[in-house]
Amino acid sequence: MKKLFALAIVAAALLLAGCSSTDDAASTESAPPTTLNVYAAASLKKTFTTIAADFEKAHQGVKVTLSFDGSSTLVNQIKQGAPADVFASADQKNMAKLGDKANDPKVFATNTLVIVTAPGNPKGIHSIGDLNKVGVTTVVCQSAQPCGNATDTVEKNTGITIRAASQEQSVTAVLTKVTSGQADAGLVYVTDAKGAGNKVATVVDPAFAKVVNTYPIAVTQGSANDGVGKEFVDAVLSPAGQKVLQDAGFGKP
Repeated sequence: MKKLFALAIVAAALLLAGCSSTDDAASTESAPPTTLNVYAAASLKKTFTTIAADFEKAHQGVKVTLSFDGSSTLVNQIKQGAPADVFASADQKNMAKLGDKANDPKVFATNTLVIVTAPGNPKGIHSIGDLNKVGVTTVVCQSAQPCGNATDTVEKNTGITIRAASQEQSVTAVLTKVTSGQADAGLVYVTDAKGAGNKVATVVDPAFAKVVNTYPIAVTQGSANDGVGKEFVDAVLSPAGQKVLQDAGFGKP
């Protein structure tokens, strides 16, 4: 009788352990991932996509959602309540617009402008002044965007006002107009030109070296995932993150 009672206790214990294990597994499987919303300048699309993928591999249960656009556009979205946990700007000016909403911004990269044309440079563009040649259609960024503000500074420094056919809200939009044949030339960042490969020809004017865009990144005030956000910022600043950026053509912070 005692032996049967002991066996019954063991069986019950095993059953409870099995149920507990099943419940724990179900709980783990059903646990929703932590979503980290990263808003980043359009020129960071390729590099941040790579960094985010590496970050997810190193942080089980974290999903990084990336939103790319012109920095000024993203600032407006964040001010209007967009759920950004981290913001990476293509200049200090737009980061400053967030004021106290940007927690301890850190510089992680630099960039400069170049001229891009169709492959082979069929219009013979060799300097900023050539962008105003008869028959050349040029596109630039809106002044509110970092790439546009940099263009304005280059114009001021050189005394040359570019007669642009259009002003785009992001540097990728400028690049697209050139690669699609809608424009003969455009002002983009070194990194965008490098990323486009043989789809464009690149023209460097000495005036570009004097206008350097500095890229800051910060966790936003009130983020529900500020701890993970800080880890993402650290990943961007880490040797591995810096290698991804510098391989794409970004300058060191």
